[in-house]
Amino acid sequence: MNIENTKAQMRKGVLEFCILSVLKNGELYASEILDTLKKNKMLVVEGTIYPLLTRLKNAELLQYRWEESLSGPPRKYYGLTERGSKSLNELSSTWNELVQTVETITKK
Repeated sequence: MNIENTKAQMRKGVLEFCILSVLKNGELYASEILDTLKKNKMLVVEGTIYPLLTRLKNAELLQYRWEESLSGPPRKYYGLTERGSKSLNELSSTWNELVQTVETITKK
């Protein structure tokens, strides 16, 4: 068993949930999302997050808008759609159930 691979797969499995959670309090641009994830020890690289943001947008869970920047090119700000908020609520419930189940199993 390759423990590092298993840990990476576990992180990858919850990444969409984490991104939706980061955006629940308002719009952010991709670098802010990435910084928030990294600050909270969710190891993610830019090459992973951009395709995922596009996939979430195509699934109508996220929307974006462009905003001019004083220090460079325009920035794309991402926010939850109504569908994204509903998905986040469902994922939160599923996550809580999963955590309880895993804790119950691993404590035995």
